[in-house]
Amino acid sequence: MSPLNRKGSILIKPNLVALITSTLIVFYIFSTSRLILLHPQQTWIHNLDSSPKLRDFFVDHHNKPKQDEDTHVLLANTSTTLPFPEPFPITNAHDHHHLPKPKLQLGSSREKKVEMKKEIFHDKDVFNEEYKEMNRSLKIYVYPHKKNEPFANILLAIDDEPSGNYASESYFKKSLFKSHFITKDPKEADLFYLPFSITNMRNDKRVGVGGIQDFVKEYVVEISEKYPYWNRSGGADHFYVACHSIGRSAMEKAIHVKLNAIQVVCSSSYFLSGYLPHKDASIPQIWPRKGPSPTNAPSRRKKLAFFAGAMNSRVRENLVETWSNDSEIIVHRGRMKTPYSEALLDSKYCIHAKGFEINTARIGDAIYYGCVPVILSDHYDLPYADILNWESFAVIVSSLDIPKLKQILQAIEYHHYVKLQNNVMQVKKHFQWNSFSKDFDIFHMVMYELWIRRSHLRHIY
Repeated sequence: MSPLNRKGSILIKPNLVALITSTLIVFYIFSTSRLILLHPQQTWIHNLDSSPKLRDFFVDHHNKPKQDEDTHVLLANTSTTLPFPEPFPITNAHDHHHLPKPKLQLGSSREKKVEMKKEIFHDKDVFNEEYKEMNRSLKIYVYPHKKNEPFANILLAIDDEPSGNYASESYFKKSLFKSHFITKDPKEADLFYLPFSITNMRNDKRVGVGGIQDFVKEYVVEISEKYPYWNRSGGADHFYVACHSIGRSAMEKAIHVKLNAIQVVCSSSYFLSGYLPHKDASIPQIWPRKGPSPTNAPSRRKKLAFFAGAMNSRVRENLVETWSNDSEIIVHRGRMKTPYSEALLDSKYCIHAKGFEINTARIGDAIYYGCVPVILSDHYDLPYADILNWESFAVIVSSLDIPKLKQILQAIEYHHYVKLQNNVMQVKKHFQWNSFSKDFDIFHMVMYELWIRRSHLRHIY
């Protein structure tokens, strides 16, 4: 072989090897990304490490100092102590391809006249049909606990009426315990409820912010040793509910819960790695109110838009700095001297801007007072996005378009605004907690979200 040919062969071989290696890498990335995107609820089985019983955990934790910043503390102290689940597919996600995908267009500006979609539901006929079937057949097994257990306050429903910003978490548990969805026979259960309360753990001095992750880990170990239901599916047919934003970090020491179980949370952001849309679900953060909501006709709402809140994010700071001197977009730093409700009733649009977390009660506030929500929280998986067409009763604007906000809202013709406001009044019942749950209220809407996420997996006993 000539020196030229030898030289050519020397160059060809490494290039050929590199080409083959690159092709294999691209194929691997493509195939695994499709697996995650197309089957977000695919599950894995693994053996949990042996662990002390839940009652033994608290011996070393009740004297821990209280931390100031909940979420930051959890993220700083995160350490996954359980082994990462080995990939072993055993089920497919619930097939809900028949539901149209929500078109939220979070990054779009609205400089032109808005052509509003009139329908509130993506597909009302499909929803009504499946809602009836869900109401008839969905069964949920709740891990049993007694009232005299040391942590009954965390694991059982409260007797009094929930209150405060994170009431949705307690309302759901209270409604579920009273509902016909509960079954005492795990053989007929579609889903299994992990009944721990994140908010109650946070407020319990024996657990506190620093002990939440360990409590969750120990609880799952406990039920996996005592019952067979978790291990047979890797937790794919289990779910928990958390409204406090700290809930999104509570699973960091129980990575199998984070990856496999259904998380029903208020802090539902695409930007967070722990939240997977279509596997997990978004629940509205609602401030409980009694009695019928006050109303004000669209023609009597004199202000264009309104916002008030703490300056705890760049989005809010930018909003207030841009519009603080405007006479039509009314923005306030912190609390107002005049009643908050009056401003909501007097405004056509009410602004939801991200704070520390993407979730706040402002969307619920706006809907309660018949004000059209303007959503500036990018990457927000809006509640009931599988069911409701948010663009029929809300205006979704990228936070980058804050300087154009007035132009965007003024481009919406008055008859389109009236339709938006009328639709707000129609969806109000879906954002309402009731002492005794009613059809199509928050509880039943969340149950429907769970219904379309349930696994088709059935077990042989």
